[in-house]
Amino acid sequence: MLKNYLKIAWRNLIKNKAFTFINIAGLTIGMASAALILLWVQNEVSYDQFHEKKDRLYTMYNRAVFDGNLWSWNTTPKIMAKTLKADYPQIEDATHTTECTFLFTVGDKKLMERGYFTDQGFINMFSFPLAMGERKKALVDNSSIILTEKLAKKLYGSNEAAMGKTVKIDSNANFTVSAVMKDLPNNTRFKFGYLLPWSYMKKIGWDDEYWGNNSVQTYALLKKGVSLATANARIKNITKSHSDQKDTEVFLHPASKWRLYSQFENGVNVGGRIGTVRLFAIIAGLILLIACINFMNLSTARSEKRAKEVGIRKVAGAPRGLLIGQFLAESILIALFGGILALLIVQLSLSGFSQLTGKELVLPYASVDFWILFIGFILLTGVIAGSYPAFYLSSFKPIKVLKGTFKAANALVAPRKVLVIIQFTTAIALIICTIIIKSQLQYGQNRDTGYKKDNLVYSYMNGDMGKHYNAIRSEMVASGAITGITKTSAPITEGWSDSWGYSWPGKDPNARLDFNVFNVDGDFTKTVGLKIVDGRDIDIVKYPTDSLAMLLNQAAVKIMGFKNPVGQIINNGDTKWHVVGVVKDFILQSPYEPVHPMVIQGPSSWFNIVHYKLNPARSTAANLKNIEQIFKKYNPDYPFEYTFVDEDYAKKFAEEQRVGTLATLFAGLTVFISCLGLFGLATYMAQNRIKEIGVRKVLGASVARITRLLSIDFLKLVIISFIVAAPLAWWGMTEWLKSYTYRIDISIWVFIGAGVISVFIAMATISYQAIKAAIANPVKSLRSE
Repeated sequence: MLKNYLKIAWRNLIKNKAFTFINIAGLTIGMASAALILLWVQNEVSYDQFHEKKDRLYTMYNRAVFDGNLWSWNTTPKIMAKTLKADYPQIEDATHTTECTFLFTVGDKKLMERGYFTDQGFINMFSFPLAMGERKKALVDNSSIILTEKLAKKLYGSNEAAMGKTVKIDSNANFTVSAVMKDLPNNTRFKFGYLLPWSYMKKIGWDDEYWGNNSVQTYALLKKGVSLATANARIKNITKSHSDQKDTEVFLHPASKWRLYSQFENGVNVGGRIGTVRLFAIIAGLILLIACINFMNLSTARSEKRAKEVGIRKVAGAPRGLLIGQFLAESILIALFGGILALLIVQLSLSGFSQLTGKELVLPYASVDFWILFIGFILLTGVIAGSYPAFYLSSFKPIKVLKGTFKAANALVAPRKVLVIIQFTTAIALIICTIIIKSQLQYGQNRDTGYKKDNLVYSYMNGDMGKHYNAIRSEMVASGAITGITKTSAPITEGWSDSWGYSWPGKDPNARLDFNVFNVDGDFTKTVGLKIVDGRDIDIVKYPTDSLAMLLNQAAVKIMGFKNPVGQIINNGDTKWHVVGVVKDFILQSPYEPVHPMVIQGPSSWFNIVHYKLNPARSTAANLKNIEQIFKKYNPDYPFEYTFVDEDYAKKFAEEQRVGTLATLFAGLTVFISCLGLFGLATYMAQNRIKEIGVRKVLGASVARITRLLSIDFLKLVIISFIVAAPLAWWGMTEWLKSYTYRIDISIWVFIGAGVISVFIAMATISYQAIKAAIANPVKSLRSE
């Protein structure tokens, strides 16, 4: 029986090649699009879910009131991990990590690489597999280091060659490779090329036991049987009991929520990336549904041609279940062809899609589960696509069909209209959402940064740069390669430090206010192009007391309540800073958030970065070549590395750009699939009314009138779709925009534009077949042979 089903299905497919092509093309594109999105979704939901102990793994978070709001953050004191292990029996193990960048030297090879300071607890708690080495002893030795396979091959050529070898770190410390870790999967929050023991951090003076310094990530492994509620109740006062921070609570955030549920508002988890994942999962389902609707519409539109076949089969004794099976077999066969072609398309487009999403996505051909899911995906698609046609066509009454009194078109008008409306409602909603997402992205990109990004470059102060900075500065200025240079504690595009320890005359003693902290030396505002709105810049040469000078941004002046900020004294512990100027607010972190209050401290502070402004009168290549020679002269052990500020700033929009590009891509595919079905439906309707059109032409109807007659019904459906789609898209985008403080207002022109676009696309799709039918010779259509 199955063989018979397939034979009949195959004959029907090759007999109607045009409709078969449209059906297969629609399902192929729909299945390929859905598969790509689901690969991305699967990658997102699987983040850090490969760890064997994931159900007991947690990140430590702090929670405290600042500026009248309850804030949550995931950086903690360095001593927290040690305290958790020593004093809290609910904790089986604890570890901490912090990023570091060092120069690696092996023979003549010199590489700047980023890794982590951590301890043996990290290896014990997380399930990152080792390619070589013994897990239990990997970081126990103070002089040991773990390399990833990628870094081991860079330095030594292979894993085997790396094991047991000595590598020089930061030009003066030697470490022995105790293990080689397999390269990290792309679905983990951890990004490192090596792991160094925490003891080296202590050796170079970067460790401390100050409970007010929240600068590392701390992870805890609960003992089996300990609930999250029990652990949270026990540890919430750990900071209070070890410091004077009496309003700071600590809580655990489970590994299952690290990636997708990391956004907190007023101390409560409100989701995060899960919103984007759900959005694209819904889009995948809608694209597949639209492809299935194409199949339903075209199959039911051709029902009159299949009606006699159904009638004869029923008269011959075929039960309804047998007919349902036959029609489902046809749809599953089409879905099979579509699935095979979709798999090919996915494989061919996977590289480009991976670049677009910033992930290394792969099809797991070696996995049995993959093939089971793939076959299930085809069967599900085939059943969904064929269900309505199968149950509808099998319900025909043989007496009416064989008498010729059956009129399929009249019976099907309402369901088909509903399906077309669903298709175009989805397509129009995606068009509106895409326009709004793009507008929000453009809104953020057009926001004034407050400084001048062009020709502004920064480099890390590695090795001997700090010791020779004055000489480096003098030679760079003398070379003509730059027009300004300054030292800072962080890049102008990032905030690396903040503090709530500042006080000033008139401050409410009960208020806890947080400030971004930025350390600079002279010529800061000149080099980066900040605007001084009151007072002057810090100038240690002209004003020796400026070693304790401070600049405030406008947001800080406002929150401090100063009417005349210049000359005010700001206290931070025993240090007294005097305000010499106020700068216009500039974007340090997210361009979609308000500017945070900031204090810019003078040169008695620490520095990590040197910013310099390239001379625009000379070529960029010539400027960088001169600067490289000067850097090499005073810091020969380190490679010359630099970052353009405009490129670094552009990275802030990377996530929104990916979402916008993906939304545009899949909205376009949705529209294309909808138009493909509309084209097929219009083709069939034109063929079905060919004699009517011929009669109308003989009676004097114009081409324009006939074209309008054939198009008006479809146009009505598109307009109804727009009426349904517009409020749905408005509601969805309003909710999405709530995650941005600095956001656009949704304009009515977005909806008008989307409506015009959708009508134009629909008319362009329909008009070809309508005009073709209208200009056909009526003699041919009315001739009966």
